[in-house]
Amino acid sequence: MAAGPDTVAHRSVRKRFLSADNAAGWTLVSPGAILIVLFGVLPVVMSLKLSFQQSDLLSPKTPWVGTDNYERLFDDPQFVDAIKNTIVYTVLYVPGTMVVGLLVAAALNRSIRFISVYRTAAYVTMAVSTISQGIIFLWLTDRDYGLVNAALGVVGIAPQPFLSSPSQALLVIVAMTIWGWTGFTVIVYLAALQGVPAELHEAAAIDGASAFTRFRTITVPLLGPANLFLLIWLTINALQLFDEVYQTTRGGPLKATTVIVYYLWNRAFVQFDAGYAAAMAYTLFAVIVVITALQFRLARRHVHYS
Repeated sequence: MAAGPDTVAHRSVRKRFLSADNAAGWTLVSPGAILIVLFGVLPVVMSLKLSFQQSDLLSPKTPWVGTDNYERLFDDPQFVDAIKNTIVYTVLYVPGTMVVGLLVAAALNRSIRFISVYRTAAYVTMAVSTISQGIIFLWLTDRDYGLVNAALGVVGIAPQPFLSSPSQALLVIVAMTIWGWTGFTVIVYLAALQGVPAELHEAAAIDGASAFTRFRTITVPLLGPANLFLLIWLTINALQLFDEVYQTTRGGPLKATTVIVYYLWNRAFVQFDAGYAAAMAYTLFAVIVVITALQFRLARRHVHYS
């Protein structure tokens, strides 16, 4: 009986896959692939299983509890508060970082002396680790010795508690992370700005359009792909905020800076409720996937690709 076309195609693919060149390639990448499976894929699968179990990370007994861990989320007021803090942080951080990055990038998108020095200075915040950023802002906002309170004292304003204030701590973290990620947004926007055709601005200038009008009607619409990329990237980054909170406030006064990932870490490694923390992690993952899909869908009619 003659072999069907599908069988022939499968044999051809298998033959190419097992060829000497491919075998050598798989041999070279196998150490990295094994590490990815062991420390990337396997923990993800195991944590999914853990989310349906009760575990304190110490006892070998991990009884199966089904969806109980997920159902507990809706009755946990601390988790609800963590969601609220995360939403407030995301709403302030994402547009704030994009606006500051765009303004700085627009200022650096010109040919002047020492422009490379200015661009390097704008990017240098990316070389500072998040833990180091936390230490810097702890010193800057210190009530007794911080430079910020020293400057406020000059204009007659009393020292502020900042990171120990329930109403100010989250705002300080927003400012800190905007400062820390502005360098990244500047690079993305600067690359996008340099891709805007100069002849469009020249034609609009001849027609009498002001610099602001040209920026609003020509530059901004052509920044759609960069805006979409940064919107998605920064949103995912915001929803996973942890390092800065851990370094500066540890949840803050009255839990004012307890965001989802910090609360997740606290439940897993302080309260040793690992199954519940795993359920929280997968709930957050599902939320991130849904938000990202919605952002892509809503961007279709507003993003113009060149």
